[in-house]
Amino acid sequence: MDVYILTSMEGNYHYTNMAANDTPEKFPSETAYISNINSLSIPKCILLFSGKRKSGKDYITNILHERIGSSECTIIKISGPIKSHWAKAANLDFDKLLGDGEYKEKYRLKMVKWSEEVRRTDYGYFCRAAIQMYNEKKIPIWIVSDIRRKTDIQWFNENFGDKCKTIRIHASEKVRQERGYVFTPGIDDSETECDLDDVNKWDLDILNDGSDTENILQKVLQLTQEM
Repeated sequence: MDVYILTSMEGNYHYTNMAANDTPEKFPSETAYISNINSLSIPKCILLFSGKRKSGKDYITNILHERIGSSECTIIKISGPIKSHWAKAANLDFDKLLGDGEYKEKYRLKMVKWSEEVRRTDYGYFCRAAIQMYNEKKIPIWIVSDIRRKTDIQWFNENFGDKCKTIRIHASEKVRQERGYVFTPGIDDSETECDLDDVNKWDLDILNDGSDTENILQKVLQLTQEM
């Protein structure tokens, strides 16, 4: 089956034929998302969550979002625009790509390699694209649920300064395995999983073994109240 991907050339969009199992070569021009960061409403607080696969980042951030309420906070996924583009380009299920199951894992390696090529040119590209994709209203608290690189943190700090709070989620390998984690070469030993391993300074450093979720939520909520 052939599909068509949206590419850009000097600001003009056109569609290029692509086999469904190929890798998209280009991403839509940044102007399709956001060209001026200063045009954004500035939130009260930006919570930057990071952690290894199956550490429970999505679980914690989803519960946190429910606790605070959608009128006061929004979840921003840096991977969102990447997966959205792949879903459209290769006729994939976008909701399943956003999920935490085998469907996403099947395409993870190709998406990671392709997105790294984009980041080499502009490390903040997907941060901007994700904000535009998820933050359509003036919402005071942003929950960025998938920080994976030092450059992700760098970009948010450069643009939003002390509005940002970093939160590292840990879980033992045994607990992660119970949640379905299996070491995958090319993924678990790559930058997307390992770039933050040597970062020691976090606003919150939390163990998420599943036994005390309420305590984790209270610690994060306290961060937002201090802003």
